[in-house]
Amino acid sequence: MHRSTDTELLDRDDISFEDIKRNMQELNFINARLGGHAVTIAGIKKCLPRSAKAGNPVRVCEIGCGGGDNLLAINNWSVENNIPVHLTGIDIKQECIAYAKQRIPLSNFSWLISDYARVDFAGQRPDIIFSSLFCHHFNPGQLTGMMRWMQHNSRMGFFINDLHRNRLAYHAIKLLTTWFSKSYLVKHDAPLSVQRGFVRKDWQQIMQQSGIHRYSIEWKWAFRWLVTVTA
Repeated sequence: MHRSTDTELLDRDDISFEDIKRNMQELNFINARLGGHAVTIAGIKKCLPRSAKAGNPVRVCEIGCGGGDNLLAINNWSVENNIPVHLTGIDIKQECIAYAKQRIPLSNFSWLISDYARVDFAGQRPDIIFSSLFCHHFNPGQLTGMMRWMQHNSRMGFFINDLHRNRLAYHAIKLLTTWFSKSYLVKHDAPLSVQRGFVRKDWQQIMQQSGIHRYSIEWKWAFRWLVTVTA
């Protein structure tokens, strides 16, 4: 299966926020039920030092955070494991950040409306930066720049949680969303997202072109890649 270059509806500027919100709600359900949040927690664990339970909160930043579901999953995990965290979400869409602030009014969260590449952390870089279901929106050249930015701006490391381009995954998500989704965005974009996803060789090439030589690529259920770079 060749990687699709078609544009997802979610990347358009004329989609109403009510439609985007429904899309985010269904994606959170999919992440919770099909292991997407579990992949994110696995990435956090790989980047964290063993001494994380002591000292200052671990600063974690998500780029393309949407409604903040991944960050909330990390926060819940951190509370259960007595690991203090400060969580920052960055998204270019003002409506997404407003929605995230409304539903997650916690003091250890902060939110930025910005293109991630324009963010200046002013000498206080996050310990860990990550993205989830974000990279497949970009072309290889853009991803090379993103990998370099994440490496430069993270103290402990960064990780990627994104889709495995696979025929079985494509047909499965197409069938599931046709049956159960009430969002036209999910019905259209979920199968296309798989077509825009990656195979292992793609990630190897992206890392090579980014000048990053120490990394790990792990396949996770359900049809996800966890790509990790540690300092």
